[in-house]
Amino acid sequence: MLAERLRQAINAHDLDAFMSCFAPDYQSMQPAHPARTFSGRAQVGKNWSAFFREVPDIQAELLGTAVTEGTEWAEWHWHGTRLDGSILDMRGVTVMGVHAGSAAWGRLYMEETEQTDEDIDETVRRLAGGPADQRRA
Repeated sequence: MLAERLRQAINAHDLDAFMSCFAPDYQSMQPAHPARTFSGRAQVGKNWSAFFREVPDIQAELLGTAVTEGTEWAEWHWHGTRLDGSILDMRGVTVMGVHAGSAAWGRLYMEETEQTDEDIDETVRRLAGGPADQRRA
C-alpha cells in the first residue's frame, strides 16, 4: 500500500524512499488552496526536503486508509518540532491516484491544526457571515 510506504519514508526521514513513491509527472492539487497546485516529482522533493530539514523529528501517523480501483485514501497526522521550537501539527486526508505502485496524482486536504478556542457555534457564525456580537442561544 502506497500510504504505508509514505509513512515509513517520512518516519525514517528518507527522502529517496519518499520520492520513489511518486511518478515523475505527478500532479498535485490542494482543492482548498488552488494556488498550491504543481506538477512533477521534483517539487515533491523540494517540499519534503524542507520538512525533513526544518522539522527534524517529523513523524507521520496513518490513521486510516481505503483503496478502490486505483485510488487510495489516507487519513494522516503529521507532527514534529520545527528548528525554531514551534510545533508542526497537521491533520487531514490525501487522495492518491496510484498507477504501477506510484502516485500519479494527488489531492491533499492537509491543514494545520487550529490553535484557537473557537467552538462550533462561533465557527459556524464566522463561516456563515453572521454578526460577530451575536450571542449563543
